[in-house]
Parts: sequence; structure tokens; C-alpha cells
Amino acid sequence: MAVEPTPKRLLIVAHAPSPNTRALADAVIRGASHPDIGGVDVRSVAPLEAGPADVLAARAIILGTTENLGYMSGALKDFFDRIYYTCLEKTQGLPYALFIRAGHDGTGTRRAVESIATGLRWRLVQDVLICRGAFQDGFAEQCEALGMTMAAALDAGLY
Repeated sequence: MAVEPTPKRLLIVAHAPSPNTRALADAVIRGASHPDIGGVDVRSVAPLEAGPADVLAARAIILGTTENLGYMSGALKDFFDRIYYTCLEKTQGLPYALFIRAGHDGTGTRRAVESIATGLRWRLVQDVLICRGAFQDGFAEQCEALGMTMAAALDAGLY
């Protein structure tokens, strides 16, 4: 039985194992929940708790991960492993955005997530945000803008 997408649900699946990465995920949520954006249901679920039903109910998704040894977090990879085949034929074209907290350059992490998303036939709708190097306060502002832009576009019917 297929689950029909909830009107304008934005799903945020972000691995946030530290206070800094939690601040980034919170900024994405804050931006997506901006009071001027009233027509979007924002749902944030940790990768180890998110499942196929969450993805099937979404009209768009924001993924967040840390860079772990040049790859995505194990938690985000686990999420993909659990949703892949259930969502493969049902979520083609799903708009998504990605933010990465990278201690180095984030390119391997980006490549890994984009490879899986391409296999799912999801559609990247914003430039990947890679927060590189030592933590900076500006990262949270960038993440907030990412969430706000994604939600505003969903609210406007662009996705």
C-alpha cells in the first residue's frame, strides 16, 4: 500500500552528534520553520529513526551529515540502506538539498551522498552546502538560509 505524500511536508534528516552539528541542524529547522512560510509542515527526524514512511510522506528532503573519514556518517548511510528499495520507484524526482559539516574538504562525502541520491533518482535543487574547516558562526547562518530557501520554494509550489 503506497503512502500518499503529505501536502508540502519538508523532511529534514540530519546526523548531529556534537553541539556544533546540532547547531547547524537546528539552524536548518529554524530557517525552514520561518514564520513567513506558513504552508509547509517541517518534520525533523534523526537518521537512525527515519524510515521509508517518512520519505514517502515528504514533498522534499534536506539531508545533513558530518564528514567521516571522507564519507558520510554511518547513521546517514544506515538511513539510505533502510529506505532505498522501498523508496526507489516511489520517490523519483524528490527534490533534495544537502549540507555537510566537513573538517577537511567534504568532496568524498558529497560524492557518496550524490551517488545514492542519483540511484534513487532524487533531484538536487540547491547547491550542496559544505561547511569546511574549523567551525565558524557563519555556518549556522548558511544552514538557516538553506532551510528557509527550501521551505519557501516548497511553499511557493516550485517543488
